[in-house]
Amino acid sequence: MAGQTRASAPRRATISTVAKAAGVSIATVSRVMSGSPSVTPDLAARVHKVAEELSYRPSTAARGLVLGSLRNVGVILPDLANAYFFDVVKQMHHGATADGYRMLVADYSGKAADEFATALDLLGQVDGLVLLSSRIPPSGLRELSKQSTPVLLVNRMELGVDLPMVAVDNFTPMMELCGHLAKLGHRRIVYLAGSDLAWQNRERWRAIEMAKVLGIEATSVSADGTIEGSYAAVEEALTHNPTALVCFNDLSALGAISRLRDLGLRVPEDISVTGFDDITLARHIAPRLTTVVSPKSELGDQAWSMMRAALADEAPSSPPLIPAEVVIRDSTGPAKD
Repeated sequence: MAGQTRASAPRRATISTVAKAAGVSIATVSRVMSGSPSVTPDLAARVHKVAEELSYRPSTAARGLVLGSLRNVGVILPDLANAYFFDVVKQMHHGATADGYRMLVADYSGKAADEFATALDLLGQVDGLVLLSSRIPPSGLRELSKQSTPVLLVNRMELGVDLPMVAVDNFTPMMELCGHLAKLGHRRIVYLAGSDLAWQNRERWRAIEMAKVLGIEATSVSADGTIEGSYAAVEEALTHNPTALVCFNDLSALGAISRLRDLGLRVPEDISVTGFDDITLARHIAPRLTTVVSPKSELGDQAWSMMRAALADEAPSSPPLIPAEVVIRDSTGPAKD
């Protein structure tokens, strides 16, 4: 009986089915479905009528081959669990949808080789590729720049790489954050660092090193930019007797505050903590987090504008670094003697 059911089940209509029923070639059906003006209105109407009667739905991939466009844009990012990346991608998605594109989002293990392999895999499935906070070395980026598919770097500036780029200024607000701590009397700080491969991490540490002119002595401790990584790194950080922990991002700050609380230390009475990015949680934890408001929506808008230009075979101009602002809240206070 099961065999009879399978045999009697109606088959899904294909482009060949429609072509035969309409008395036209497969190529004509393809042109009609892609909206080609080369088909007369009467013939197009006949093909559409048959397709509707047969409940035919054209393959998006096949239609993309006819149009020379898949209407897909890929986005590769280092951590889907980080709300910062979600906010940037969400803003890009608004622009992509308005322009008739879908977004294919992928993350990877955090290793540069895995990101590069993922990029190569996606290139054949998309019309354009966005690398968000990429960790691929310059040699790999130069190889990607030679591909026919447009590739855009978001949140990274790299000299000697022929790719369009857009990023938020990380150096200036981190210097301002250090200035805020210096005014509060902080002289010994520990930086809970992100990935050594991340451009943002390098820029933020460069600013902290420059804060020597403010009288600040800084030590870097690896914490990988995650809540758990920062939580685990706090005890090592405390061996340097800091009066403040400057965290790579807000997730790191959340992990640090949690561990400090477990150790019986108060924030900011015993030790100050800062973050970076201003994710939603930063405003709702206790104490509320002193951080940097990264303009995620503006970054997403700029990124899509540049990708749209690249998809249209226009040369997207790289804008200047987007400014970011420090916001002072409750997690920083005077240095404890």
